[in-house]
Amino acid sequence: MSVPSWEDFNVWVLRVLNEGETLSIRELRREVPVRMKLTEEQLSATVSSGQSMVANRIGWAASYLTRVDALERPQRAHYRITGIGRQLLVEHPDRVTEHHLRMLAKPDDKWWITVPKHEDGAQKSDEVEQVDTKLDPIAQVEQGITRIHEDIGYQLLSRLQEREWGFFEEAVVDLLLKMGYGGVHGRGQVTRFTRDGGIDGVIDQDALGLNKVYIQAKRYGANTAVQRPEVQSFAGALRGKADGGVFITTGRFTSGALEYVNNSPDRIILVDGQQLVSLMIQYRVGVEVKQTYSVVEIDDDYFT
Repeated sequence: MSVPSWEDFNVWVLRVLNEGETLSIRELRREVPVRMKLTEEQLSATVSSGQSMVANRIGWAASYLTRVDALERPQRAHYRITGIGRQLLVEHPDRVTEHHLRMLAKPDDKWWITVPKHEDGAQKSDEVEQVDTKLDPIAQVEQGITRIHEDIGYQLLSRLQEREWGFFEEAVVDLLLKMGYGGVHGRGQVTRFTRDGGIDGVIDQDALGLNKVYIQAKRYGANTAVQRPEVQSFAGALRGKADGGVFITTGRFTSGALEYVNNSPDRIILVDGQQLVSLMIQYRVGVEVKQTYSVVEIDDDYFT
């Protein structure tokens, strides 16, 4: 008997949490299979990494439900149901699908709310793009990795927003050094300022500190925007002192802030929350490789 899909676990995760308790992911992985009356064969199935397939899919269900605020995390790895989650159970008591979750996508969650446009360019609010199942196997793998990275990016932003500002600034410095801002050979010294003119950090591009990059880090909510005056203040602080600056936020930038940088003679790079987590994944900051896959093809030279 095959293991239910992660979609099939959604309603059961909601049902268990609807009893009012806050449960850890470990407790959910223990309680949900009991309620679903899964067989020993289903419970013993594993994914290629060796993890329990049931545990893996319960984890995905909890993650996606949290992404649309059907669940909330009062503390790390613990979940409780919200009003949105209870309403999902009322409207879809038998099965909560990905389609149902996508209908609850947040405005800034662009991956979840991509919808097809009609010939006139309009799109209906109740339409949601379906996953393309006609892709070749390699394209399906790539699509799957993209979905995993999107979810990890969402979790990264949540973790950064939960931690103290000092941790966020350290993470920003770590990222810039990983990206090579400490010099072509990876050398560089990081000096933390004490809120000096709004500068949160500096990276020396060479051993003598002749070339510097100033850093401004703002730990904002996803819907909170950095305004033009903040960017102007940052530009003033680095003028005559550094070769350039990087302004990074977990939120976003207003059009005024973007316009100022585009027209400013100062070398300032703006990095918003979505770009930040994408770079953290790319340069392996705050994440680690869980599993790798190899794709093989016929070696024609062998058969010649």
